[in-house]
Amino acid sequence: MIERYTRPEMGAIWELQNKFAIWKEIEILACEAQAELGAAGITPEEAAWIREHADFTVERVSEIEEVTNHDVIAFLTNMAEYIDADIPEGTEPPSRWVHYGMTSSDLGDMALCYQIVQACDIIIADIKRLGTICRKRAFEFKDTLCVGRTHGISAEPMTFGMKFGSWAWMLKRDLERMEQAREMIATGAISGAVGSYSSIDPFVERYVCEKLGLKPDPLSTQVIARDRHAQVMVALATVAATLEAIATQVRLLQQTDVIEAEEPFKKGQKGSSAMPHKRNPITVERVCGLARVVKANAQVALDDVALWYERDISHSGAERVALADSFIALDYMFGKMEPLLDGLFTYPAKMEHNLWRTRGLIFSSKVLLALVQTGITREDAYAIVQRNAMQVWEDIQNAVDGPTYRERLEADPDMTLTSEQLDEIFDPWAFLTRINVIFERLEELEF
Repeated sequence: MIERYTRPEMGAIWELQNKFAIWKEIEILACEAQAELGAAGITPEEAAWIREHADFTVERVSEIEEVTNHDVIAFLTNMAEYIDADIPEGTEPPSRWVHYGMTSSDLGDMALCYQIVQACDIIIADIKRLGTICRKRAFEFKDTLCVGRTHGISAEPMTFGMKFGSWAWMLKRDLERMEQAREMIATGAISGAVGSYSSIDPFVERYVCEKLGLKPDPLSTQVIARDRHAQVMVALATVAATLEAIATQVRLLQQTDVIEAEEPFKKGQKGSSAMPHKRNPITVERVCGLARVVKANAQVALDDVALWYERDISHSGAERVALADSFIALDYMFGKMEPLLDGLFTYPAKMEHNLWRTRGLIFSSKVLLALVQTGITREDAYAIVQRNAMQVWEDIQNAVDGPTYRERLEADPDMTLTSEQLDEIFDPWAFLTRINVIFERLEELEF
């Protein structure tokens, strides 16, 4: 599944090979800490031997686990086979110091946090790349007119660059949330049963955490509290929601009746087995679907926060699926959205056409304000604007080639605006005299 559906770097983080490699390093560091501490009895020479000889194979661990039904014990047994294989005759086995005073959660929870940090770093890099693409394309389309829509209905003129700019800012906020989540999860704990350090000195925890770039949990109860993991999963869900929002916008822009933009369609690509003319938005639809998985998994992480007393393992099986699936799915989504947005097909001529499809109705707000400035009441001005707008609207829906909105206004006996004033009003750029402030802010945006 990993090889087929995601880029290899993210998939590799969640493979057993990486998890066991982290386990091995934690166990070796703990032995080195014990040797430096000098309290348990392990010598620096034994710690060095363990460092040199410790190893494992995923296949052998799995074979042992078939008997033990305990993954940590299976791993430790396999590692001991390597450590003790070549010791001089009559020498006490150095492997006896491995996992000394530790619990399975001490090992597994710290390793899981380290894996999550690795995965967060990939997602953070993903966000930066896509955010940079959106910022670049925002300036590319800074002066490309299009109609803005509210409730799916034509509203007022805007520029297509504003869409990309809005996405860039969403991704910037996602970046901040992911960096905060990474800091929160970069935590380790080796505190023994119920977290009281009854069988291990806190120095070991500090030593291992420092070597791994983690911070000791100030009070773990054998497990690291799952509110940290939940924060990561909620951050992932928010990023997925951002990609879903962007993908949804592309889907809407690609509708036949709109078609202002569409996802790239490669030479030789086929859109439908039955209808050769089709160019379907399959990639953004896939992104929208996967976003549902990542968002749903955030609920799993929130449910994992509540454990019985100091710990249980009700969270364990669920998070092994949810964490890996969310990170892999989100990285895959970025892998699709980066080339899609960088190479998005855009049709400025169609944007211009759609801007005028309502025959000038999008200028109604400007007409309203201008009429009020002539001295009539807002209620009277609204009545003039709306009754003419509704007549044009009915013509459009009935495919009647009637007068434009401006022509109807000019024919209205209650109209108090001059032709020169209407010239100024019916200029789409009149709505955008302050747009520079938006792009000045965007210039300061960095990823």
